[in-house]
Amino acid sequence: MSNPQQLRYSKEHEWLSPAEDGVATVGITEHAANALGDVVYVQLPEVGATITAGETCGELESTKSVSDLYSPVTGEVVEANQAVVDDPSLVNTAPFEGGWLFKVRVTDEPQDLLSADEYTEFAG
Repeated sequence: MSNPQQLRYSKEHEWLSPAEDGVATVGITEHAANALGDVVYVQLPEVGATITAGETCGELESTKSVSDLYSPVTGEVVEANQAVVDDPSLVNTAPFEGGWLFKVRVTDEPQDLLSADEYTEFAG
């Protein structure tokens, strides 16, 4: 498993891209996608919703289980990835590319996000 070095990671297995003009992209890691199994349903936060770091903001359902989606940062959702809603398997096949989940205008970022190397060690 290779975690892109430019991303930061939460202990809930979400990744966060570097912000561009204050907007960052959020997805789940390959580790989480593999643990979930085949994702069959994705519920994302609505555009305009305010989300809070560490709190649930959506849901991923797989053939194995249902898992909460946690926000790695606090901010306002500015875009949800409709392609993932239409084809949830993108979460499994391309978790760091086409399988991203939503974009958020970041207002607060926790200090406990992990680097790629720290996340790799954490996820084992």
